[in-house]
Amino acid sequence: MRKQKQKPTEKFTAKTPGVLKVNEKDARLVMAHMYVAFLALFLGGAAGLLQVLVRSGLFELPAPFGYYQILTIHGVLLALIFTTFFIMGFQAASVSRTSGALSTKQRIIGWIGFWMMTIGTIMASIMILTNQASVLYTFYAPLQAHWIFYLGLALVVVGSWIDSLGHCLRWEQWRKEHPHQTSPLMSYMAVCNSLLWFVATLGVAIEVVFFLLPWSLGFIERVNVLLTRTLFWYFGHALVYFWLLPAYMIWYCVIPKIIGGKIFSDGLARLSFIMFVLFSIPVGLHHQLTEPGIDSFSKYIQVVLTMMVVIPSLITAFSMLATFEMRGRELGAKGLFGWLRKLPWKDARFFAPFVGMLAFVPGGAGGIINASFQMNQVVHNTIWVTGHFHLTLATTVILTLFGASYWLIPHLTGRTFTSSLNVLGIIQTVCWAIGMAIMSFGMHFEGLTGAPRRSTFSDYGGAEIAKTWASYQLAEAVGGTFLFIGIVLFLYISVKLIWFAPKGEQDFPIAEVAPQAERTPPILENFKVWIVVLTALILIAYTFPIYSIIENSPLGSKGFKLW
Repeated sequence: MRKQKQKPTEKFTAKTPGVLKVNEKDARLVMAHMYVAFLALFLGGAAGLLQVLVRSGLFELPAPFGYYQILTIHGVLLALIFTTFFIMGFQAASVSRTSGALSTKQRIIGWIGFWMMTIGTIMASIMILTNQASVLYTFYAPLQAHWIFYLGLALVVVGSWIDSLGHCLRWEQWRKEHPHQTSPLMSYMAVCNSLLWFVATLGVAIEVVFFLLPWSLGFIERVNVLLTRTLFWYFGHALVYFWLLPAYMIWYCVIPKIIGGKIFSDGLARLSFIMFVLFSIPVGLHHQLTEPGIDSFSKYIQVVLTMMVVIPSLITAFSMLATFEMRGRELGAKGLFGWLRKLPWKDARFFAPFVGMLAFVPGGAGGIINASFQMNQVVHNTIWVTGHFHLTLATTVILTLFGASYWLIPHLTGRTFTSSLNVLGIIQTVCWAIGMAIMSFGMHFEGLTGAPRRSTFSDYGGAEIAKTWASYQLAEAVGGTFLFIGIVLFLYISVKLIWFAPKGEQDFPIAEVAPQAERTPPILENFKVWIVVLTALILIAYTFPIYSIIENSPLGSKGFKLW
């Protein structure tokens, strides 16, 4: 009898990858997300190319379109829509692969969330394309968009909550079916990111539903601009980690399998994710360091909390380098860096995410500058910030997601990632890396000379200072062209993998944990504890500044300080 009770433990532990294939019905749900994500990538990428060409003075938009209109299209479709749809689809696939197929109820929940997000995306996109919502992806008040734009964004947010609920329910079901066992690492990571996303988007949901939407409908005369900006950045910085954590899921769980190695430590991986959940949300004020109306002490607290995310980043860097070195030594590598030569550089599934990892080094360094109380004064609201943004999201995260697509899409569609497509994937990664290096570093250097973000060459006419930025803006146009070529190549590969590549079985690679790894502490899976800690941090970070913003605001026309 004892042996029979031990069998489930032998089958499902933190050291085994779980089931081998994503359920076919779940695959259809995942691919629906991917179709919307890839369409948003193409349209947003095209808008980005037009943006850098206009900004450099090389191209003039035809009369119906404006610069800030295409800038809004670029930001909303890429930073909000592409990422959210891809991540929700990827997390559904990850949970189905590691915890088992979604139940009928969980799958229905996923489809409801998907269609709410899709309808919301269509609503917001129409308003942008008709030039009734050229408010950038941050949609700051007092810029005002059509109410349909705000309602569309609200549907995207609420739909994503419903979508991710299905992932969390499947993880909880696995826990009930396998008591006293460590849950599959990739499912656990998906739940962490869903928790982060839900708590973070509460801020932007409150901003949109209770302030911007009633304001655009005429129900209230005005809004408290500082309060709405604070609510946005409560969400806005955590959004960065919502993008980043799926890339970390791939780094921790998939890349070791692709190189033939093991996960260095299950416990360290879970600890890093919990730390990101705790320290990525109560830090939004570091985006508002130059704004009056928020006391300096509150800003200082959040700067300190911001620097705490360096710890899980270093844990991740250590874990990944340890994984690479362990595998290199197994293959006979000698010397301090001999393991580098043993990595599969000709495999696009590894090469693209690895280039993304490298980009995170300067990207992370720039982030420390952005979040520093003193150095932020030099680069705040300059195009330096845009360059940093493109190194982190548009390089580290996007290249990792591109690399993941090369095994995820054929796994879901029953195709194979052929050697010729692999070569194209390598070329696409190189093209993207070159384009981003040219464009982002041009933005960084231009920002150091004081060039503001969200501006064009024509905004400054023949001013002498505009001439000093001309060469940097030309570099941005060249880099942006390379990036658009990279998008076209990626979409060509994706179309082949969806419909035209040879039929076959493509693995969804999940690595096992190294045998010598320490046992994972059970407390890391006790979300009740971490939610209490997270709530306490948010209250410490935001109670006084929000109270102060409301208390010190002038009375509105109806006697309320909120509006």
